[in-house]
Amino acid sequence: IDDPGTLARLPLALATGLQRRNGYIAYRGVFHVRGACASPPWHSLQAAWDGPEAYHRLYPDVQAGDIPFAEEAFGDQFLLRGPDVWRLEAETGGLRRVSASLDAFFSQLLNQPDDVLGYDHHGAVAAAGGPLPPGTLLSVYPPFVLNTGDQPRSYRVIPTADRRGSLASLAQQIRDLPDGAYIHIKPTD
Repeated sequence: IDDPGTLARLPLALATGLQRRNGYIAYRGVFHVRGACASPPWHSLQAAWDGPEAYHRLYPDVQAGDIPFAEEAFGDQFLLRGPDVWRLEAETGGLRRVSASLDAFFSQLLNQPDDVLGYDHHGAVAAAGGPLPPGTLLSVYPPFVLNTGDQPRSYRVIPTADRRGSLASLAQQIRDLPDGAYIHIKPTD
């Protein structure tokens, strides 16, 4: 722990957990809990909470007080809002409550990880070549938010910062579209 200021601002349950283990990566890179540290930026809770690329700056429905303590392999975020844990669906910017407490969330994660994490993370990680290295996330194309019929999706490992930026951009661009709208994706470098 080299960011005691951030640690001091956290609710007791989260601060206590980070004092025991200052963040970690689990399930072959599928789940990541951020730490009270200044660097690396992809692991820093302070950077995700208050930094220039903080989630409340990237997504209009995320509040400045929401604590983005964890993420899953595709870039969805888990936020602590009061006692509740919420999931930020990073492709759309949508928020949904997933647990009434941090303890209940971690209990669920340990007992039913696939229910908490969603998608087929383990298959995607295998398709991308194995465990995700620290500081990376899985890029998926076409995005999950699109109905692709029978078209398969492809997965690749990219730096966390790149994935976070592309997800926020996608969410911003489709935010006001109605369900079922047709879109054209033009990939750029």
